[in-house]
Amino acid sequence: MLETLMANLPTVLCLLLGMGLVVVEVFLPGFGLPGISGIALVGVGIVLVNMHFGATTAVGVLLVIVAVLAIIISWVLRYAAHSKTRSELFLHEKEELHEQGDMQVLVGKTGTTTSVLRPAGIGDFDGVRLNVVTEGGFIERGEPIEIVSVDGSRIVVRQTRG
Repeated sequence: MLETLMANLPTVLCLLLGMGLVVVEVFLPGFGLPGISGIALVGVGIVLVNMHFGATTAVGVLLVIVAVLAIIISWVLRYAAHSKTRSELFLHEKEELHEQGDMQVLVGKTGTTTSVLRPAGIGDFDGVRLNVVTEGGFIERGEPIEIVSVDGSRIVVRQTRG
């Protein structure tokens, strides 16, 4: 067994290193050097298996490698998603609750329209330009407005008399 392993060490190293590089590529953005190198090394390993043991064995080894990679990648991703370091491994979008909670501070702010609101347009609130929507009416440019509600990224305003 040891003699067989030593005789086929380049093949085994190509396959193992290639699989390792493909797993590393999962955690790096884009299709870069580790992924291309890993696929190339697995390809070279499969060609070497074909040369030494035949096409049937090469196809079998390729199927085993694909299955093992799928299992390893799914296990690593599942483990990483539940670990304490998940925030370092995965990019997360802002949660809607935080966004909505942050935007609620705008309710009651007053400003002016910088475009005609029909019913959507742009309002200026203390130098900050925001996309706003009226409660349903038409508001001319330069009119005073007040934010009455925020729903996600939708900011609803009404015209004030001022």
